[in-house]
Amino acid sequence: MNKDQIYQDFKDLVNLTKSELEKWLDTDEAKSVGWTRSGGLKKSSDGDKSEGYKSGERIIDILSKKKSDLTDDDYAHMRRVNGYIKRHLGQQPNKDITHTRWRYSLMNWGHDPLK
Repeated sequence: MNKDQIYQDFKDLVNLTKSELEKWLDTDEAKSVGWTRSGGLKKSSDGDKSEGYKSGERIIDILSKKKSDLTDDDYAHMRRVNGYIKRHLGQQPNKDITHTRWRYSLMNWGHDPLK
């Protein structure tokens, strides 16, 4: 996949703005979901940031850059984000998703399915 397609997919899938994502990552809900580097399910009491939370921080950095300033590492992360969001959207639960770990996890990756 070429960089233009990765960039376009990222712009289409990441529907939270930089400021919305920053605000979201500052919530207890954002910090309470996801998987840690050690492979365990994130619990509210864990001090470690989840992989999704760290991804959200990286997305903020990417959203702060001009397209011409993006690095190969940025594109690699954007591709990872695109894949995660697409896979996760395919696992939507058959219930109200407003206050679910599923939605919170997606939001850590920059996508709010209710937006």
